[in-house]
Amino acid sequence: MKQILYKSLYLSFAVILMWYLASLLIHSRIIPSPFVVVLNTLEIFKDKIFIHCLYSLKRIFWGILLAIAIGWPSGICIGYFKWLDKFLSPLVYFFYPIPKIAFLPIIMLMFGLGEKSKILIIILIIVFQVLISVRDSIKNLDPRYYYPLISIEAKPLDVFKHILIPASLPRLLSSVRIALATSISVLFFAETFGTTYGLGYFIMDAMLRINYVDMYSGILILSLMGFFLFAVIDWIEKNLIKW
Repeated sequence: MKQILYKSLYLSFAVILMWYLASLLIHSRIIPSPFVVVLNTLEIFKDKIFIHCLYSLKRIFWGILLAIAIGWPSGICIGYFKWLDKFLSPLVYFFYPIPKIAFLPIIMLMFGLGEKSKILIIILIIVFQVLISVRDSIKNLDPRYYYPLISIEAKPLDVFKHILIPASLPRLLSSVRIALATSISVLFFAETFGTTYGLGYFIMDAMLRINYVDMYSGILILSLMGFFLFAVIDWIEKNLIKW
């Protein structure tokens, strides 16, 4: 965790330096100084940005949680039961390559412009990534792992508990980590429709008001939120998958 923190500090310093040089060279309101943006962020965070951050985090949290609840057990079952794999894999291969943002207009028409549509689009992005990754990890599992339980005539539930669930955990967290960046990007786009809360709304609203300092403050918080979520997943992986 310390190594990740140190690398992040170095990277942050490099980004701030390039940002500062760009603000000096271009000398335009479109690219304000990073120091002005940081001070503005600290000043308005509690009164303006915090509520938007909470809404975005809530949507991402429920999207990830529900996607795992659907994709993880489904991936394990499809990877373990060959007949289920033959039946469902073609459907997964058909829907998985389609950009999920293409479903956003349909989702909004069916479920409205509220919270359901925003959470559902996150679920669609993550669930296929989780399902396929977990399925592949189970299909590629060495058959010798099953021998001890087979020898004692263990029940299928024991196979799931002691072999399939632990074996699929690393790929589960990796798939969530990979899909997280895309989820944040699509959430930003979804939050520009039919809502007055969320970092996507805050950033676009600031842009339309030509308040570029607030706009960059929103982008900064969005970046920090993404970093926080990645750090949480790394922490869970380190403590939950110690092997």
